[in-house]
Amino acid sequence: MEPLDPITLLGLVAAACTTIAFIPQVIKNWRTRSAGDLSFGMFGIFTFGVVMWLVYGLLIGSLPIIAANVITLALNVVNLVQMVLYRKPKDAGRET
Repeated sequence: MEPLDPITLLGLVAAACTTIAFIPQVIKNWRTRSAGDLSFGMFGIFTFGVVMWLVYGLLIGSLPIIAANVITLALNVVNLVQMVLYRKPKDAGRET
């Protein structure tokens, strides 16, 4: 296996940074069992964008783009699932 060229290495480091940025949110959601402050719209649009980047990466054969977006997609799916599971109904706790 040949060593990575500097540009590919740069792409992998950038991809790692932007991908691991979602790990603290996943952990926070899991620990607090709450995701009510997160926006479905933002995560939905972002996840769609990640899918488009993944397709693009596959089409051009770019390892940094493919690797980053596979992991980012998985983390965002976890965030979206947590948002559904941990969302409290708006009227929860109110007596009528």
